[in-house]
Amino acid sequence: MTDRDRETIGLHAQLACIWEATARKPGNVHRFVDFDDLSYLDFLTCAAAVAPVLAAAPDHRVGHTVLEGVRRTRQVVRTNSNLGILLLVAPLAKAAAEPDLRTGLVRVLDDLDVEDSRLVYEAIRLANPGGLGQVSKQDIKDEPTLSLRAVMVLAADRDLIARQYANGFREVFDDGVPAVLEGMERTGSLEGAIIYTHLCLMARHPDTLIARKRGAVEAMESAMRARAVLDKGWPHKPKGRDAFADLDAWLRAEGRRRNPGTTADMIAACLFVLLRERKIVLPLQCPWSRA
Repeated sequence: MTDRDRETIGLHAQLACIWEATARKPGNVHRFVDFDDLSYLDFLTCAAAVAPVLAAAPDHRVGHTVLEGVRRTRQVVRTNSNLGILLLVAPLAKAAAEPDLRTGLVRVLDDLDVEDSRLVYEAIRLANPGGLGQVSKQDIKDEPTLSLRAVMVLAADRDLIARQYANGFREVFDDGVPAVLEGMERTGSLEGAIIYTHLCLMARHPDTLIARKRGAVEAMESAMRARAVLDKGWPHKPKGRDAFADLDAWLRAEGRRRNPGTTADMIAACLFVLLRERKIVLPLQCPWSRA
């Protein structure tokens, strides 16, 4: 792999993070809405900080990339902003040198070991994400004794990111990536496609960050509300646009603890895949927004 190839991996990772953060997705930080402890600028800063780390991912174990990414992030922002993205994009970036990304990813996941677990546990402790509870097996406060993939299998029923490690990133490749392409057809813009994918993923897979912070009932309600937005014809019909505004307001209520952050992380992974597979090419062939 040449230095140019590594630079392209880093560029694709940085663009995926920037595009995900910029799109006006319901409930998330974007270029017109900040949180009290996390701003749009924070996301752009973190994207720049971790791009070189992800560019070097083919040369390092996945755990190293995740931990180094969190370390670089904590040097530039005070709050966890990209742990989920790093967990998703690190194995994808390591597999990016392979002729077929998905086949290479399977090999990367199969090769994960206990050292990867140890490094990722250290990264999670450093990032200190919200909503973590305690589990009886392989708890984050303990030293892991299983491979990273085996640890993720234990959490797959309660965390959508862990589920990707367990099933080979099925929801990324089979749900998210096709939704982005469909969204580009439906909306005529990349931002519209990102928002459409966000709604599709929320509707099909209740956001697990909401579930951790607010419980399974509210996570399911968020999914039903996202489905209603799509069923009412967003973005082309007034009822769909009204339902979208209602969803956004509901997600931002209760101290913004309904932030669908896991879904947002999945979007970044989908965009990275699309860039690596040249299903989205640069310069962009479609406008960013038609709003």
